[in-house]
Amino acid sequence: MSLRTMSSHQPLHVETWGTGTRVVLVHGSLALGAEEWAAQQPLAERDFELVVFDRRGYGHNAGVTGEDFLVDADDIADLLGDGAHIVAHSYGGLGAMIAAARRPDATRSLTLLEAPATAFPGEPPAWRALIDDVAAMWGSEAPDREWVVQFLTAVGSDPTQFPDEFLDVAEAFTPVVRNGRPFHQAELPFTALAAAPFPKLVVSGGHSTGFDTMCAQLALVIGASLVVVPGAGHEIQFVGEPLNALLCDLWA
Repeated sequence: MSLRTMSSHQPLHVETWGTGTRVVLVHGSLALGAEEWAAQQPLAERDFELVVFDRRGYGHNAGVTGEDFLVDADDIADLLGDGAHIVAHSYGGLGAMIAAARRPDATRSLTLLEAPATAFPGEPPAWRALIDDVAAMWGSEAPDREWVVQFLTAVGSDPTQFPDEFLDVAEAFTPVVRNGRPFHQAELPFTALAAAPFPKLVVSGGHSTGFDTMCAQLALVIGASLVVVPGAGHEIQFVGEPLNALLCDLWA
């Protein structure tokens, strides 16, 4: 089933899987919502309504030239409705954090899968080095296919492990990232999140010293639990049941 929600922007195309307690799933860069969260679809059979959408610039909502975590925050805040859990991956976690801080009364829980938080107290040197490496790519003139391979490698993914079809899709969306609001410009509401009463969980894929140390510090700063899923890589949601079990425990 699909629905549309109104905000200050154009109407948003959204899919829902299942019925029950609402869960808003927010995908990262170079991906589509339904594909990124396919391994979580079994949760729809456990009395959860999974709200799945393509962030603006992607798929059904491709009417803008670049992704923007501030626009994402508006959309996520609307999708929370009367109350929902939020699960967000990578860049999608930036808008998720802003939306959750804006609407703590409607946020049942917040789960962040390697969301690239920056500019927080005690920023680990390994994470700062990774930020600088990735941020430098915004000035690159490399062709899109070369750029996406460099980007995936920089965030700890192995491009050789992805099928050509995945890389084709990622290449098509590369301009959305390159023309978008860069992740390292985000000013995130750490104090408000720390004060918020809802449960918070930060999950690392156990593949990168930079991401592992960032996730640990982010969890500390916002008062979240921290879980490492060793070997999951940056695309933690693809592991399926190990993550789904963590989510069900949190939502219980």
